[in-house]
Order: sequence, then C-alpha cells, then structure tokens
Amino acid sequence: MNIYNAIKEGTKILKKNNIKFSALDCEILLAEVLKKQRKYLILNLDKKLNRVNLEIYKNLIKQRSNGKPVAYLTKKKDFWNSEFIIKEGILIPRPDTEVLIEATLELFKYKDYANILDVGVGSGCIILSILKEKQCFYGTGIDVSSKSISLSKLNAKKFSLENRVKFIKTDVDNFCHGKYDLIISNPPYVNSGKIKYLEKDVRNFEPKLALDGGLDGTFKIFKIIEKASTLLKSNGRLVLEIGYDQKTKIIGLLKKRRFYINNIIKDYAKNDRCIISTKIN
Repeated sequence: MNIYNAIKEGTKILKKNNIKFSALDCEILLAEVLKKQRKYLILNLDKKLNRVNLEIYKNLIKQRSNGKPVAYLTKKKDFWNSEFIIKEGILIPRPDTEVLIEATLELFKYKDYANILDVGVGSGCIILSILKEKQCFYGTGIDVSSKSISLSKLNAKKFSLENRVKFIKTDVDNFCHGKYDLIISNPPYVNSGKIKYLEKDVRNFEPKLALDGGLDGTFKIFKIIEKASTLLKSNGRLVLEIGYDQKTKIIGLLKKRRFYINNIIKDYAKNDRCIISTKIN
C-alpha cells in the first residue's frame, strides 16, 4: 500500500468512528511512523510503505478510532513555540492556554528578573515556555502527580532549563516555600457533573485529576487564590486560566482575598479564559 491509499483508508476508518479531524490525524500519525514531516507525505503519495511501517500505522489508526488522543500516540505536542514530550496520564496542552503565556510576557515585558510559581505544572508547558522567553527568570512547578513532576523534569532537560527551575510533588495547600513575583496556573476547572459530557478523547483518556474542579468547577481555583494571598510578594501577579462561565464567581473570590482585577482575557474562541490580578497590601 502506498502513502496515498494508507491515508485514504485511515481517514475512512476514523470518519466512521466520528473522529473530527480524520485526514489530518492520519497524516500526523503516518508522518510519525515514517519519522518524516507531513510535507514529505504530500510529495511522496505514490511511495510504498513497508510491511512493518504499515502495521504500526494501522495499529495507531485503531487506537485513534477508539478515541485515544494523537498526542498520546505520538508522545509529543506543540505548544507556544516548542514541541513538548507528552505521556499518558498527563493533561495535553491546549492552544487556549497559550493566552496565559502571551499575557504573562506582556505583563513582565520590562522585567529582567522574576520568581515564578506554576501550580499544577502538568507537562511543564506553561512555566518552561515562559522561562525560554525570559532568560533571567526562575521558577518552581508543583503538582500532586508524580508522573507530572517526572515529565516536567524531562521537558526541562530537553530545553536545557534544569538550572532555572525546580519541580516539587505537593498539593498547593501544603506548599509554603518562597515568595513569588508571579503565580500562574491552569487548574482543574470542569464542573464534576459535566465531565461525562466532554469529548470522548478527553473524557476517556485524560486524567480526571487535571480536569475535575468540584461541584461548580471552582474548588481548586479557590485553594490557589487562598495560597497565593500568602505566597505572592507585595504587588505580585496571579494569572489563572478559568472556565468560560466562571468569571463572575472568581472575580468575587479574588476581591474577598484583596486582589485587584487587572484584566480578563478571551481565548481564540472569544470565551473568557484568563484572569490577571494583583495582590494588594
């Protein structure tokens, strides 16, 4: 079977199983099997696949047809301007989270130094993206998942950032080390009752720990705000990713803990996605 027919057959299988971007997913998976870029496929549609590569590709298509995310199959995901290593059991970085990076870089545009805390560090994509852009910033990432801590360390090593970041396995409630210029977080914020309505890729494969925000989705956010009120330096910034319908409640929580609301930023779909606030003395 040649490349053209492999993509065609794979697309047919994925479409039958209601996979949204079936042709694109097939191209990504086949390119991964061949260790080539996608443009290679387009330029070599008539090239025949050997038996081993074809079997590997078919196996990936079968897994994808069951809903397993492409990032778990390829073990990588592009985020901001880097390719991160991704493993099963860790939340897959989303494009919407890039608004946090953009907002932070704008906030600290003229700062030569900052000490950052990333709460719920996951793959390390947020804190490492910022450290790559700001050469004199330092950071700490915390997470309750040992898998996340291991993966963050792996990504830090990949980008040669080990000397500017440390990762600690802990819950935010029990973390009391240091004072920070910035606390940033993409916390679990999905309402517990709505998880079953998420797309099957997310619902069946991504970690509930990184999704479930309690009965109204703000339980973990509340804990972060409480801790940030003691861990931030005077006039330190808190940057939070939020659910599209949580703005009003979270603004209320922030004001109760004496935070000034600087800005609400929308994601690429024009939903409220990021709240920037400042700790008031």
